[in-house]
Amino acid sequence: MSSSLFSALSGLQAHQSWIDVIGNNLANSNTPGFKTSSATFADQFARTLQYAQGPGTGRGGRNPVQIGLGVRVADTARNFTQGALSRTGRTFDVAMQGNGFFAVSSGLQNLYTRVGTFGLDALHQLVDQRTGYPVLSPTGGSIEIDTESLLSPNATTSARLSGNLPKVVTGPLPEVLTASSGFAQGSPAQLTSSNSGPFTIPAGETWTMRVTVAGGAPQTVSVTSVTGTVTASDIATAVDALDGVSASVNGSGKIEIATDRVGENVTLKITSGSSGRDLAALTGLSTALVSGSQIDATAATDLNELPGNLVDYAAGDRIHITGVDEDGTAINAEFTYGAANDGTTVDDFVSFIDGLYAGAAVSMDAAGKLTVEADTAGETSLQLSLLDDASNTGSTDWTTYAMAVTTEGTASDQVSTSMEVFDSAGVAHTMTFTFARQQDGSWTATPSLSSADGSVLSGPITGLEFADDGAPVGFAGVDATVQVQFAGQTAPQTVALDLGEPGAFTGLTQFGSEGEVFVRE
Repeated sequence: MSSSLFSALSGLQAHQSWIDVIGNNLANSNTPGFKTSSATFADQFARTLQYAQGPGTGRGGRNPVQIGLGVRVADTARNFTQGALSRTGRTFDVAMQGNGFFAVSSGLQNLYTRVGTFGLDALHQLVDQRTGYPVLSPTGGSIEIDTESLLSPNATTSARLSGNLPKVVTGPLPEVLTASSGFAQGSPAQLTSSNSGPFTIPAGETWTMRVTVAGGAPQTVSVTSVTGTVTASDIATAVDALDGVSASVNGSGKIEIATDRVGENVTLKITSGSSGRDLAALTGLSTALVSGSQIDATAATDLNELPGNLVDYAAGDRIHITGVDEDGTAINAEFTYGAANDGTTVDDFVSFIDGLYAGAAVSMDAAGKLTVEADTAGETSLQLSLLDDASNTGSTDWTTYAMAVTTEGTASDQVSTSMEVFDSAGVAHTMTFTFARQQDGSWTATPSLSSADGSVLSGPITGLEFADDGAPVGFAGVDATVQVQFAGQTAPQTVALDLGEPGAFTGLTQFGSEGEVFVRE
C-alpha cells in the first residue's frame, strides 16, 4: 500500500517540477540570452524481489522481479538553439548568432554569457552593463574604445561569406510539352477467307454474316443469290460497303478484309449468320477476334500509317498547326500533305513543325512522342495543337496525340544575401549577392548595388561547383573579387571575397533543399 501511495505522490511531484520548468521558460520569454530548459524523467525502483538469473543446464534464464517506486526528474536540459535577434537602438548592444559565448572577467575568474548588453565605463573599457565586468577580447585582454580621437575611415577590402546553397534542383528548367501518345507505324486488323469463289447459294436465298470493327455496333452483310452462285467479288463488294473496313479479292480468289484504321487497338470480328445460310462458314472466314499491330514509328513512317489516322490523307489535304513560341509569339501555319507539297512522312511533319518555333526544339522522344522543348530555361507558355482542315479527304484523331506540359519551365534556384560595404570616406553602401544555379549545375554569384550607391564594374562570379558531399570543388581557381564604383568616389574599389576552401565546410556548402548565405566577417 505504501509503495502505491508513494508512486502516485512521486508522479505529482515530478509533474510539479515539469510545470515549474515550463513556467520559468514562459517568465523569461523576453529575457536577453535566456535559453529554455526541458525536463527529463526517469523511473525509480524500490526493491528487487528476485534477481535475474542466467540460463543453465536444462533450464532457461529468468528476468528480475522489481517493484517500481514511481518517477523522478532526472535532468533539466538547456536548449541552445539560436534565438530571435532584435534591434535595441543602443550602439554597444550586440548579439551572438551561432555557437559561442561572450567572455567577461570578474578579476578572479573568467565568466561566460550570451547577453550582449554592453557599455563603456569611465576608463572607456567595454563592460557588461549588469555586472560591470570588463568584456574580454579574443586574446584575453580588456577592450578599450577611444571615443575622443578622430579616426580615418577604412574602406572595406574583404569579406567572408558562409552558408548553404540547396542541393535539390527546382530550376532552372526549360518547359517541355509532350504528346499523350507516341507516333507508331500501324497495321490493320485483317482476315482472309480460306475458301475461294465462286460459292454455291441456292437461287433466291439470302445468306448473311455480321462484321464488328473496333468494338462498335455489328454491321450485317447480306448476299442474295440470283443464279445459284455468287462470286467472291460479290461478297467483297458487300463487305466493302460497310463502315470502317475495306474488302477485296486476291489473286487466289480469296476474300481479304482489313480495317481502315491501324494499330494494336483496332479489332475485327466476324459473327456467323443464321444456321444453313452462314456466309462466314461458306467463305471460310474465321470468327475469332483479330487485332491490328504496330511498331515504333520511323522517320519514313507515313502519316496514313499512324494508329490515330481515321481516313487516309490525299495529296493537298491540310493540317492546321497553331501554338505559342517561347517568347509568346503566336504560331499559325498549315502542313500540306503530298510528296510534291510539304511531305508525307512523320519526319517531314516533325521537321515542318520544328521550323515554326524559333525558341524551341520539336522532335520525337524515345517513345515516339512528339515533344516541344524550350531552348532556354525559365517560365514560358509553350503551346501546340493540330487540327485537320474541314475540306480534307483524310483525317486523324489528333486528340490521340494531344500536347500537355510535362515539365514546367522554372527560373534559376536563387539564394540572396546583403552586406554593408564602406567606401574610402566611411560611407556605408548595401551590396547584394544573388547566387543562381545554372543549367550545368554550377552556381553564379552576381553582385549588385542600387543606382544611388553606385555600380558594379566587374562581372558575376562564375563556376561555383560542389562535390557530392556538399564541399566546394575548384574554388581556388575562381576569381572572387568584386570591383565597384561608389557614388561620390573617384577611384574604383575592390572587395575580395572568401567563399570557402575546396573540400572544406568553412564557407559555402551545398546540401538539402534549403538555402541561406550570410556574411560572416
